[in-house]
Amino acid sequence: MAESVIILGTSGNCVDILETLHDINQAAGETLYTCKGFLDDREALQGTETHGQRVLGPIKSAPEHPGCRFVNGIGSPTNYLNKPGIIAQAGLEDSAFVTLIHPTAYVSRSARLGPGTVILQQVTVTSNVVIGNHVIVLPNSVLSHDVRVGDYTSIAGGVMISGGVVIGPGCYLGTGSCIRGDLRIDEGAMVGMGSVVLDHVAAGDTVMGNPARPKDHA
Repeated sequence: MAESVIILGTSGNCVDILETLHDINQAAGETLYTCKGFLDDREALQGTETHGQRVLGPIKSAPEHPGCRFVNGIGSPTNYLNKPGIIAQAGLEDSAFVTLIHPTAYVSRSARLGPGTVILQQVTVTSNVVIGNHVIVLPNSVLSHDVRVGDYTSIAGGVMISGGVVIGPGCYLGTGSCIRGDLRIDEGAMVGMGSVVLDHVAAGDTVMGNPARPKDHA
């Protein structure tokens, strides 16, 4: 029986998630997931239709849809630090969130992914990688062996993470950034697009450049 899924948010990554549901069904040759609609806090969107799906209500209305699974698509460079609060608004246990892997992605049998995590097109997740809850990995990123990714982190497209890197919760790794092996990127840090990270990134820091330096010194 197909699982009914509701997506938190309506644009950007949310559309990619909607298409991932369709692609999973197509690859399986059967309907594994149906999208019931979106939840979004913007008042102007309530009751409207976008991308062929209804906006069913605000995020806090999630408990009004028993039997559904949920997934969050909100988490841009401007609001990634708010992801824990956005998801908390839904008032749901982590077990209510579905983990989605696009059929073109490779995920090692030894990797572990938490609930609510989304792996998009052509992502590679190699041996012994551990990814927490509510993480999103955008297309063409590579997570090498033994990488650890904390809850709520967002990894943009084309990010290259070398082996043994530990990424704390609530981080954002920008498009095309590269992380040297065995480093730590601590909680709430942001890595700018195209940056080459060669040293530890402290909690809350924004680093950019090649080599990456804190924003005020880049």
